Amino acid sequence: MITQDYVQNLLEDQRSFFKTGKTLDLSFRIKQLKRLKACVLRYENEIEAALSKDLGRHMAEAYFCDIGTLILEINETIKGLRRWARPETHFSGLVCFPSIFTKVYKMPYGNTLIISPFNFPFTLSIGVLIPAIAGGNTAVIKASSKSAHSTALLKKMLAEFFPQKYVAVLDGGHDVADMCLDAGFDKIFYTGSPKIGRHVMEMASKNLTPVALELGGENGNWCIIRKDADLRDAARKIAFFKMLNSGQICININQIAVASEVAESFLKILKAEFERQIGVDTLKNSEYPHLITKGAYDKCDKECREYSDRVIYGGKGDPESLRFEPTIIYPVEPFEPIVNHELFNPLLPVVPYKDDEIDSLLDTIASREHGLALYIFTKNINWAKKVMSSSQFGGGCINEVCLHMMVKGVPFGGTGHSGMGAYHGKWGFMEFMHPCSVLIGSRHFNLPLREHPYRDIKLKMIKMFEK
Repeated sequence: MITQDYVQNLLEDQRSFFKTGKTLDLSFRIKQLKRLKACVLRYENEIEAALSKDLGRHMAEAYFCDIGTLILEINETIKGLRRWARPETHFSGLVCFPSIFTKVYKMPYGNTLIISPFNFPFTLSIGVLIPAIAGGNTAVIKASSKSAHSTALLKKMLAEFFPQKYVAVLDGGHDVADMCLDAGFDKIFYTGSPKIGRHVMEMASKNLTPVALELGGENGNWCIIRKDADLRDAARKIAFFKMLNSGQICININQIAVASEVAESFLKILKAEFERQIGVDTLKNSEYPHLITKGAYDKCDKECREYSDRVIYGGKGDPESLRFEPTIIYPVEPFEPIVNHELFNPLLPVVPYKDDEIDSLLDTIASREHGLALYIFTKNINWAKKVMSSSQFGGGCINEVCLHMMVKGVPFGGTGHSGMGAYHGKWGFMEFMHPCSVLIGSRHFNLPLREHPYRDIKLKMIKMFEK
């Protein structure tokens, strides 16, 4: 049983290890990243099995979304770490003369806490551990109790490759998470819902602990389809993405806004795409994932029944397997409850709008909390770029879905109610370090301008330098 004393003692052990200075050495960090890569590869088959048990995820999805993604992230970090961590040299400016050089050192926070969710239990725990290690920190991972098989495996595999004084995994519910939040870590990285994100920030504020939050978005992520879009291309990609992990993805499409001029044509193609990709008997297809718990299934089923008169595709589930069909709900108005909260399931409400009233739709989206993702399908790329560069959201795609988070060298993160901070590659390294500026002083040619007594000539010279 995990107690507050256990968590506190674990943190003290990690503090003692950090104080030895071993994690400051870049060669040490790279060696640990290589060990982490070896760990993932050794347990590849068991990771696939755990994801199948927890989420019903097919091995192809397990490799694409978890194992392969982690290997790519580790490789990128190993390759770039020495360059990212190199101290920067800056000219201090004439105002600091004769001390003309300032160094910026990339320093670790120290002892970090990673709170990971159930939907991608390996990617969103090990994937955050990668930059924590790269930044020179120790780490405690509080893994989700909902994905029990994955959490048990995570504990086993990381304990085999790393001592607890450096990397440790804790399971348990919200009570254990609160013990960790109360312990006084130096940096907290939380992935989950905005509701719990507020609680994390509140707890972190007691110790003034810096926090990174990766949240799903209060009002969900929009996908906009203009009347000039390639409807078959859009439907093909949307169908795949909505079925991925049964919709339990923070960047998944929460609702589609489709131009009414092409709505009927699009919906006909989308239905056909669902059937082409997963078959007509979704609930018996072993490739189709299931919802994480009975509670998640019941919540999905309840909301679907509330809109049963507008279900035009799907709408059925199996409480034994926890699978629920990809379900299209149409038409839905933009003010209805189902498009004003994050769904995290295979329900897909569709909002029709007149294409020449797109600005009004964009105003409605902008008036709500910022989403984690935005997707636009159109042939007018210049218009789409303008919208993307003037809207507030985490990240997104034009004529594509989800792949923006797979691009090397670019940040992944939210804004406002969809989060704060960013990671992946160099951005993750930067999230887990703090820049420390150090001016290198000179013992010679020091000017008396900053010393008493202040005379008029000194004031004039100071103003001249500053201008």
